[in-house]
Amino acid sequence: MLKSIEGNFDNRKVNELLINHFIELRSVSPEGSAHVLDIAGLKDSSIKFWSLWEGEDLMGCGALKFLDKKHGEFKSIRVGDNFRNKGNGSKVIIHLINEAKKLNIERLSLETGAGDFFLNARKLFIKSGFEHCEPFSHYKIDINSIYMTMLVNNK
Repeated sequence: MLKSIEGNFDNRKVNELLINHFIELRSVSPEGSAHVLDIAGLKDSSIKFWSLWEGEDLMGCGALKFLDKKHGEFKSIRVGDNFRNKGNGSKVIIHLINEAKKLNIERLSLETGAGDFFLNARKLFIKSGFEHCEPFSHYKIDINSIYMTMLVNNK
């Protein structure tokens, strides 16, 4: 059974997962094209963050940033190393979509990398119902970024 905890940044396992996420994405993204948030950035009042647990093991995490009352952006989706390649990325995305529905979000968008490193993430987002779109919110056209969006069925 998957357990969700909102906001627990001070948990050592969550902290380590986020720091590793930040370091890895910074290392594969050209300067000026990395949009990953550090822990301080994820604590912004416009963002809700969840860690997902299987028993005592941290499976993954993800965040939802409110761009406005009806439009949210996925941030910091990450699956722990021991949970990769087992369908757990989909579980994180489904959890975030369900939370967005509870919050009456009508559109979800995301930015991800255009490089080969991000290919599996892009495939997962498309499989989850996202489609390519133009830059949204504060983003600009960037050859290193791919933008995606989907409408959320709140029924």
